[in-house]
Amino acid sequence: MLSALILIPLLGSLVVGLFPDKTGKISRNLAIATSVTALLVNIYLGWQFDPSTSGFQFSEYAPWLEWIGLNYSIGIDGLSLPLVFLNSFLTLIAVIITDKSLARPRFYYSMLLLLSCGAVGAFLARDLLLFFLFYELEIAPLYFLIAIWGGKRRGYAAMKFLLYTAVSGILVLASFLGLVWLTGAESFAYEPLRQHTLSLNAELLLIAPLLVGIFIKIPIFPFHTWLPDAHVEASTPISVLLAGVLLKLGTYALLRFGLGLFLEAWVFLAPWMAILAGISALYGASCAIAQKDMKKVVAYSSIAHMAYILLAVSATTRLSITASVFQMVSHGLISALLFMLVGVVYQKTGSRDVESLRGLLNPERGLPVTGGLMILGVMASSGLPGMVGFISEFLVFRGSFPIFSIPTLLCLVGTGLTAVYFLLVINKVFFGRLTESLAHLPRVKWVEHAPAFVMLFFIIAFGIQPSWVIHLSEAQAVALLTGG
Repeated sequence: MLSALILIPLLGSLVVGLFPDKTGKISRNLAIATSVTALLVNIYLGWQFDPSTSGFQFSEYAPWLEWIGLNYSIGIDGLSLPLVFLNSFLTLIAVIITDKSLARPRFYYSMLLLLSCGAVGAFLARDLLLFFLFYELEIAPLYFLIAIWGGKRRGYAAMKFLLYTAVSGILVLASFLGLVWLTGAESFAYEPLRQHTLSLNAELLLIAPLLVGIFIKIPIFPFHTWLPDAHVEASTPISVLLAGVLLKLGTYALLRFGLGLFLEAWVFLAPWMAILAGISALYGASCAIAQKDMKKVVAYSSIAHMAYILLAVSATTRLSITASVFQMVSHGLISALLFMLVGVVYQKTGSRDVESLRGLLNPERGLPVTGGLMILGVMASSGLPGMVGFISEFLVFRGSFPIFSIPTLLCLVGTGLTAVYFLLVINKVFFGRLTESLAHLPRVKWVEHAPAFVMLFFIIAFGIQPSWVIHLSEAQAVALLTGG
């Protein structure tokens, strides 16, 4: 069943890319069918998953290139299951919200499904080299998706993303190769490598390139500069996947390989990483306040909120590790919703400039439903009780404060600033008198808002009943900390 999660989007990508289709309708329908099928398989796996036990479940293994230590070994546990489901769900959302009239639809949908395949493969990999292959697989499709269907500076943004991500991959691979070489392991299998007995200095030497590579991917200040450009130039569906899923490859690798493989070195470096998390949170929030582009505001907000995950993982408590997984899901849903709604505003008004937009909440001539959804999305990101953003951040701070009080307080300030920069955007863009040049905007059809309502449902549902997600990762969090 796990192989099906990888093969379904992969085969779907091949079929869409090779099937003749002049109008793009067939390609779109095939992409939707592929995404729905993958989501249904995911739901079935979730139903069969036993959250009370740690370790990988539904594991699959097949010898592959044994002479270099690479084998096809996949499995799913409490760390990866929520992210695999998030990937399937947001891939379907991205396909649905894609403009039906876009150019070269076959290539677009093919690359989008290939992107999903790379992400789910990385989340399922139980072999370090296999993880690296899937980690790198998503680079090419995302590059094309930005470079071909992006904004005016799409070439620059795509090339910047490519260079940064390539460096990230090189550093991650160097760490993996060094670990196998120093331990004398015969393969890149994850579980045997967790039992290695290296000195602290050796672990520090190996974890250093891994952390830098992961910090680029998350991204954490000062390795973040590729992200705002990529978000601004990417189309709305690609921004949804980039913020909702692809950034989580970095935080997932932080848990799985940083903490999972180098526990002694991790504890040694944890105070410094916690400080870096606090700085990154304040930096992202401060930059968001200064932005005039709505999409850049959400992009810098994403940098700030991803830093909370680094703080939680650095604290290495049972609660903070569990909260870090929940924060990944929370951020994925909220950031995807915000990027989607900013895309609707841009599509209807032709602008994302905070200074030129006014009064979009006008009930007769504006975008009242979009504005209402945006306000709810902003509330979720700001940590309003009853929504997933509140409980995920509360658990992060509750689990981290006893260990790193000062960095936690810095992140708390970043949370407070979230309300500041988003309220500035809401006040300027949606309230006040509607700009005359924007009078009688095209109406947003209910079909265009349907994905946002679905995402808002999960944001509220998980905020009211967080145990639906939290219980999936509790057992694995304990095992990760105890070496089990």
